[in-house]
Amino acid sequence: MAKEDSENPGRLKQIALTYKMTRRADRKIGWILAGVGLVTVGVLLAIGFLIGHPVYAGILGAVLALLAMAIVFGRRAERAAFGQMEGQPGAAAAVLENIGRGWTVTPAVAMNRSQDVVHRAVGRAGIVLVGEGNPNRLRSLLSSEKKKMARVVADVPVHDFVVGDDEGQVPLKKLRTTLLKLPRVLQGSQVTQVNDRLRAMGDLMSNMPIPKGPMPKGMRMPRGQGGR
Repeated sequence: MAKEDSENPGRLKQIALTYKMTRRADRKIGWILAGVGLVTVGVLLAIGFLIGHPVYAGILGAVLALLAMAIVFGRRAERAAFGQMEGQPGAAAAVLENIGRGWTVTPAVAMNRSQDVVHRAVGRAGIVLVGEGNPNRLRSLLSSEKKKMARVVADVPVHDFVVGDDEGQVPLKKLRTTLLKLPRVLQGSQVTQVNDRLRAMGDLMSNMPIPKGPMPKGMRMPRGQGGR
């Protein structure tokens, strides 16, 4: 019981923070939610009076109103979040990290001096490379990463996408659904094997040399380089 009580304030605080974030990008969110709730309750009450059960219809209307408001709020909050993320470095990696179960995501497996970056996701659809940055520069970066992976996973399908709004690119808000629509060709055990091979091959972060001497204050050790 105590655990549930401690979790509820956390959830409410998270909802409040999400609402504030959404309202900064969507000033009408409060009016829209209120309208959805009132219309839903009003429709159910009208039906209730017609059938002679306004009380039951009112209760059902209140429940359905909360559900409808939650759905609308969730969609508009997601839209606002994507709007704020677009154009920001690492936005695609943030979306990939929340793609869901069954996927292993490795951010920044390749990067050039211009800060164009390639992220990797491995799932039952195979290997997916997602590039962020200049499309022209990303072509060589993606090609280089494919050649490197072909040495250890030549028999695994590889998909590559560039995040953007131009023709042939994938908008950030559609990245997750694009990956989830890819055909599943690997079994769970095969996905594990592919991840093991790629992990053995290493990536940009794990191969990055660590400077000698004391670590600057506040600097974090890259994953895989810490002491045991």
